[in-house]
This record gives sequence, structure tokens and C-alpha cells, in this order.
Amino acid sequence: QVQLVESGGASVQAGGSLRLSCAVSGYIRPWTCIGWFRHDVGQVREGVVVSNTGDDTAQYADPVKGRFTISRDKAKNTIYLQMNSLEPEDTGMYYCAADSTIRNVCSMGEGGYAYWGQGTQVTVSS
Repeated sequence: QVQLVESGGASVQAGGSLRLSCAVSGYIRPWTCIGWFRHDVGQVREGVVVSNTGDDTAQYADPVKGRFTISRDKAKNTIYLQMNSLEPEDTGMYYCAADSTIRNVCSMGEGGYAYWGQGTQVTVSS
């Protein structure tokens, strides 16, 4: 059974940094797309960054460009999200997601991912 477990969420001051981790276990066909999504109260879950594992290209949501970086450690089966210069608007529950469907372009929408973690809370105060 595939499991994705996020960690690293915390409460921080604006301008601070966090690194989220997502440990993946269980059988899974080779991933084609991985991503991080954010959900805040009263909003839909939205893509923060997604990455094509074939060529390691990434797409970032405009608000996080230049501040967030996705990476992965294949040996540890772990996906990371480095978050710098955090802003109150970054507050929310962060979920990692993965999918093994062969695609040319990874989706920024949650419908493109079959496997999800339980989320880790990030709270940024001003």
C-alpha cells in the first residue's frame, strides 16, 4: 500500500523558512509527476509546485516563484519543499502528491494525482 507522509510544518514569522518533507513508502510504479499543494480554509486545494520526474522540470505557482523549491532524494524516496521568505499568504495545509500516469505535462490541478499524504500545517504570522 502506498503511503505519503508529510512532515516539517510549523508556525513561523514572516520572512522565515521551512523545509517540508514527504516520505513515500509502499509499492508504486515509477512516478511521472510529483507535487505540493496547499489548502486553506474557504479555498480550494491549489497547486504550489509540480515536477516531471522524467526531466526534473518544475512548474511553480506565480506567488511562490523564486521563494519555493521542490526537490527529491530518490535513494530515500523523499520529496522536499524548501520554502523561503515566507509570507502570511503561504499559510495553509500542505499536501504532497504523486502520480504514475504517463504525461507530457504535469497537472497543477489536484485531479491529476492518485496518491496523497495527510498534510502538514504551515502557519506564517506577520
